[in-house]
Amino acid sequence: MLGSGGHPPGAMGFMAKSSQNPVTLPAVVDLDALDGVRDTLLAAIERGPVNVTCSAVERISTNALLMLISAAETARRNNFGFAIAAVSPPMQAAIDRLGFGARFAETVKG
Repeated sequence: MLGSGGHPPGAMGFMAKSSQNPVTLPAVVDLDALDGVRDTLLAAIERGPVNVTCSAVERISTNALLMLISAAETARRNNFGFAIAAVSPPMQAAIDRLGFGARFAETVKG
């Protein structure tokens, strides 16, 4: 499970400095959904801090998780916050199974 304190060095998250641009992931984030999700994330990052809601995710591909890691890094380079909220149990299971917990630790809120 992802914690909220004592995050390992190199984790990708950080707090936003101002209001968030909301992005909601669909129930299935597979290869067919990646282009649309990527475009939505990029547009949100260009506007400022991003809050990604993941409560509806039932299935998520490895590539989608890697894309979220990349999006968080892009936001950081632009000096914008990037938060992931309401991670669903299936998404958390995918994060844990793939060993991405440290990469998501500081980004996941609540």
